[in-house]
Amino acid sequence: MKDRIRRSRLYIPGNNPSIMQNIAVFGADTVILDLEDAVAPPEKDAARILVKYCLENVDFGRTERGVRINPLNTPFGKKDLDMVLSSNVELIFLPKTESAEDVKELCSLIGDREIWISPIIETAKGVLNAYEIASADPRVVMLCFGAEDFTRDIGAERTREGKELFWARSMIVMGAKAAGIQASDTVFSDINDMDGLIQETRFAKSLGFDGKGLIHPSQIEPVHKVFSPTKEEIEYARKVVDALREAEEKGLGVIALGRKMIDRPVAERAKRILKLAEELGLLEVNDD
Repeated sequence: MKDRIRRSRLYIPGNNPSIMQNIAVFGADTVILDLEDAVAPPEKDAARILVKYCLENVDFGRTERGVRINPLNTPFGKKDLDMVLSSNVELIFLPKTESAEDVKELCSLIGDREIWISPIIETAKGVLNAYEIASADPRVVMLCFGAEDFTRDIGAERTREGKELFWARSMIVMGAKAAGIQASDTVFSDINDMDGLIQETRFAKSLGFDGKGLIHPSQIEPVHKVFSPTKEEIEYARKVVDALREAEEKGLGVIALGRKMIDRPVAERAKRILKLAEELGLLEVNDD
């Protein structure tokens, strides 16, 4: 599904078979078998073979099967793609995406295969072209942010507070939402700082992100919790939808919940919350 839940995208090095065999156990929404930054150039050929074996033989459970290839303008990119196209991959992550042309080149190589695409934006040029990238092809399902390369590109220091990332994050969310697709925030690199991870994930959610990149399985549960509707959110969403239904039945043009007027954006957000809660199986849990 193009709009399936992608709260987490877990990076797994393409040359690490011991981690690959436990993919189904981790429970990430999406796994990215990484052939780019996680694999040194001398190891890329071997990693490519290993990733192909993993895609064809390892049980992914309900986790989406993704691969991050190398950029197509490198000696490794098209070799990675040839491997991916002969395996049962579901989602290709394209790093260092800077323009709609980058996406279209990938699409031309994919042909008519039913494979989703997720561009990773990691440069100033990519941020400025976020909407064009997001809307380059119907197979693009999510924009991802890569903060480490982005800060290097603009000459800024990567800080814990992330003030240097605010504008880029906002542009990526706006570009994705304007194109009707998802947006996923950058990774949080300190795997021992769960409080920091939760704080940053909450901030990302407040900006409109739908998920976050992860570098360790221990980060999955807290990130999933942040991006899942709370009991209070579900209850309020139900009240909004009930008020909307009652107003429609009575032929009222104005929708009210108590003393508060309910406009279309609030109603649509309530519907999205209930849809997400249903897909996550939370409606039954919260009904008990």
